[in-house]
Amino acid sequence: MVRLVTADAPDVVCLQEVPVWALSRLEGWSGMTVVGDVARRPLVPVELGRILSAYNVLVFRSAVTGQANAILVRSPLVVVEHRRVVLNPFRFRRAQTHKEALPRAAQLHWAKERRVCQALRVRRGDATFIAANLHATGYPDKRLADAELLRAAVFVDGLALPGEPVFVAGDFNLSVQTSRTLADLMTPEWGFSGATPTGIDHVLVRGFRAGGPRRWPDDRRRRGKVLLSDHAPVEVEVE
Repeated sequence: MVRLVTADAPDVVCLQEVPVWALSRLEGWSGMTVVGDVARRPLVPVELGRILSAYNVLVFRSAVTGQANAILVRSPLVVVEHRRVVLNPFRFRRAQTHKEALPRAAQLHWAKERRVCQALRVRRGDATFIAANLHATGYPDKRLADAELLRAAVFVDGLALPGEPVFVAGDFNLSVQTSRTLADLMTPEWGFSGATPTGIDHVLVRGFRAGGPRRWPDDRRRRGKVLLSDHAPVEVEVE
């Protein structure tokens, strides 16, 4: 899937749920500069995780092999800064629990897995932009993912220089129909645009001239009888 998604030479690719064992292989598969951040640490040694995944990927998933986010950047773009923030640390969850009166089941689910947002400052010629990538918590109560998305947006907004273009991409586990945070980010106060009309994967853009999001049809990621990736990639062209 990595080879397929980088075949037409995109400038930036944002990946989520990357098995930790695969981080060291992304550069070879893509030919791009790779910056990875582990969200869920593996329970087994990295190489054993690769072997177990090859044996049965449906059984030995991220709970065993761990998972990470990764941003891939193609030359001549240059990564000049790398930051990250944990989206659901204990004190943040505790504050949100009191604010939103979250039920016990939601609290327990929220604590199961660390979520991160990574952000890069990338140089393009004489200018820079911010590329951010996140994977929010998936849960029926969308207040969890909403709080994480808002935390990520505040983090990225604080990192960006005045007038510096920004995009925030990833699996938000939120749709425009269910998310109050997405609606807020699309207002003039925040200045983002580009939320995908359907689905939970988005590329929010600010400060770029951007086309609309394009979601891959299944046939584009099908190889024989195998449908690569459990999410269809979303593409956005910016300048």
